[in-house]
Amino acid sequence: MESILWILAVLAAYAALGAAIVVLGVAVKLRQPIALIMVVAGFAAAGLMMYGTRYSGPLRLLTGDMAVLACCGSAFVMLRPKMTWQSDKTANELRRQSILHLSLLTGSALFLAPFFWLFSTSLKEEQDMSKFPPVWIPRQQVKMNLNGREVGLATAPYKGRTVKVAVLKERETGERLVRIIEPASLAGTEMELPHSQVTKIKEVSPKWKNYSDAIKFLPVETKYGLVFLTNTLLLSGLSIIGTLLSSSLVAFSFARLRWPGRDILFVILLATMMVPSAVTMMPVFLIFRAAGWIDTLRPLWVPTFFGSAFNIFLLRQFFMTIPNDLEEAARIDGCSYFGIYWRIMLPLIKPALAAITIMTFLASWNNFMGPLIYVSTPTRMPLAYALSLFQTQHTNEPGMLMAAATMMMMPVIALFFFTQRYFIQGITLTGIKG
Repeated sequence: MESILWILAVLAAYAALGAAIVVLGVAVKLRQPIALIMVVAGFAAAGLMMYGTRYSGPLRLLTGDMAVLACCGSAFVMLRPKMTWQSDKTANELRRQSILHLSLLTGSALFLAPFFWLFSTSLKEEQDMSKFPPVWIPRQQVKMNLNGREVGLATAPYKGRTVKVAVLKERETGERLVRIIEPASLAGTEMELPHSQVTKIKEVSPKWKNYSDAIKFLPVETKYGLVFLTNTLLLSGLSIIGTLLSSSLVAFSFARLRWPGRDILFVILLATMMVPSAVTMMPVFLIFRAAGWIDTLRPLWVPTFFGSAFNIFLLRQFFMTIPNDLEEAARIDGCSYFGIYWRIMLPLIKPALAAITIMTFLASWNNFMGPLIYVSTPTRMPLAYALSLFQTQHTNEPGMLMAAATMMMMPVIALFFFTQRYFIQGITLTGIKG
């Protein structure tokens, strides 16, 4: 029953917010300050009702929603006689835009919730990590200096009253040795209480120590993770160079050169995209083992210099949309095929090259299966494989695990945040307009 009430309360909140946007837009267009005041009064009444009502949970939110809807409805009834067809058009557009943007914001919140929970958990104390409903804002126990020693503050019952205490010692049996701090009349009194009767006093404060602890627990021979990071950056850089060079050359050949069997080979190339990677895993492993490349990084970046079917197809489509006049003019000026490829074609397909660069970096950064198959020496592992080993060793320490996962994820998020425009352009554009 409570879940149904929560759904109704959230839907009513969306309706109240949408109604408020529509009424505010119409009131501003008609220059009716009374309607604006009524909407503001509705939100004020909602706040008072939510925090002053005896209800809790979804019923409290529902009462606030009803207050906003009632005030917005009254304001709209007052505005309705003064509305013209232009005002009706404005109201309909605001209603449409409200539904659209609220839907987008809801979807964004749903997708961002796991990332926010990950980052929030990496800054929590261990006690708050397993609570349900989850604690979203990181907190820490308030500390004080007592006789030159830092102790945590808490509240505890004492003779029918609640007192403020300092936790002096935590027994292995679960009991706490505490000393009363407030009230002053009882200050200095010590007693032992069960863990369940001692409630920590907490304040909003992130526990950044989880990050330093996560780095400190990495193997010393890896220079506290710098070796993992260096291996990953090396793999990403070589993979990007290999992918761009090989895929663009092959795509240029398929798009701009004429040679026997070109179309048949292109169809065969596209057919390789239908072959699952699990089918070729064992043959490729045997090839690399025969070459003596097992337990090295070469199997992870050398294959990128042989092209990728999807990247070749994407770049070929870009090359084909470039006008032939540019190529013919360059040929008249004495430019070779490689010169045309390097000086004319590549600068014109920068959006596609940027998109492939981003996708290759993400694939290389998150590659876990490749290192799992070919690498066994700790000093040659990339970050993805190292994070998996860190997880197996620190399963009971979720704070450090989440901190390590956040540190690995932040570069990828930052890269996508600053380069998403180029990524979208590379996928959606089909060439230049001639």
